[in-house]
Amino acid sequence: MKEKFIKSIIILLIGGLLTKVLGMLIKIVMSRLIGTEGLGLYMIILPTFSLFIGIGQFGLPTALSKLVAEKRKNNIRLFFSILPISIVINLLLIITIIIIAPTLANTLLHDSRCYLPILAISVVIPFTSLSSICRSYFFGKEKMLPHVISNLIEDIVRLTLMIIGIPFFLPKGLEYAVCYIILSNVISELSSILILFLFLPKKVQIKKEDLIPKKDYMKESLSIGIPNTTGRLVGSIGYFLEPILLTSTLIALGYNTKFITTEYGILSGYVMPLLLLPSFFTMAISQALLPVVAREYVKKNYQFVKRKIKQAIFYSLAIGIPVTIFFMIVPEIPLKLIYNTNEGISYIRFLAPICLFQYIQSPLSSVLDALGKSKDAMIATTIGVFIRSIFLVLLSFLKIGLWSLIIAISLNVLAVTFYSLNKVKKYLK
Repeated sequence: MKEKFIKSIIILLIGGLLTKVLGMLIKIVMSRLIGTEGLGLYMIILPTFSLFIGIGQFGLPTALSKLVAEKRKNNIRLFFSILPISIVINLLLIITIIIIAPTLANTLLHDSRCYLPILAISVVIPFTSLSSICRSYFFGKEKMLPHVISNLIEDIVRLTLMIIGIPFFLPKGLEYAVCYIILSNVISELSSILILFLFLPKKVQIKKEDLIPKKDYMKESLSIGIPNTTGRLVGSIGYFLEPILLTSTLIALGYNTKFITTEYGILSGYVMPLLLLPSFFTMAISQALLPVVAREYVKKNYQFVKRKIKQAIFYSLAIGIPVTIFFMIVPEIPLKLIYNTNEGISYIRFLAPICLFQYIQSPLSSVLDALGKSKDAMIATTIGVFIRSIFLVLLSFLKIGLWSLIIAISLNVLAVTFYSLNKVKKYLK
């Protein structure tokens, strides 16, 4: 069992490393093709994209993964019980996005160029939802290779589409280029889904009754998915409100839109992706940890669960501490090497030690989901979002530019991490 857990981590780690490299390459290609202003426009829209992805998934991938790991249900019927819920939610979401797109772009984001990219999000959402649900089945079965391969194919397709398509759409305007970048997710997600289906057992027999959603399965999936998605929704809403609060407050204080877009692009496009680079490691640990903890917690094997959690935190810190020290001492090296820029050095030095707590936050959140305590993960996220939003606005009045956001992010990370850690310790006493 221990060997299987380590094997899962290693597979996810290798896949996560390759995916992260491809992701960084995608960011490099994107930033060099559309420039700092284009990247800033994309980063302003990204929180909205993340918000709708969170709503579209509705916590169903986590629910499916947990229930499959517990080995108490017909997995095929469970999948077809979850699928119609996802379809209904996504249809409602598409209609909502189309209706509110003009208000989001012109009133909340203060940039009419955001309109077309927001409409493009409505096309992408159903594909991201289906892809996530398919992946979660393999997570529950502790089969990590399909996830890794599908992710790699997805990123390769995205990178190829960007290199080919961005130069064609860029002369038409930045908004068209950003719209194309978002729509490229449709083809990349489809390629990922296709790969996942190729890994399904060849002898799987689907009976007619398996296609009929079972109310008990739907009810249990929603009981897990609703608090999970509420937490993600709160986090996504906070992320969504971040550029709105930042832009509105700083404009009211006399800052111009170009300064805000550029600095926010540096922070969100250069600094945060670089600092969160080790997150592929902690994400691998979290993904491998959830099915193991879910299975053993149902068996009341609490001592085993405690050992796995300690092991997960140790691994997270083992990679996080050296990376933090490196970023604090020589941040200009990775900035220049990856993004060919020196902008954001002071931001990195300040946030690097804070991100050390971020590295262990993901495994803790995964443990709460596995224990069936998604409600506590939701509360932690809510507290963090509240702290970040309040301090973002209050600190802005000190006229310290983007530092108000940076300090608010730091307080958010600390609050969420310590709250989650306290809850995990409480449930496993």
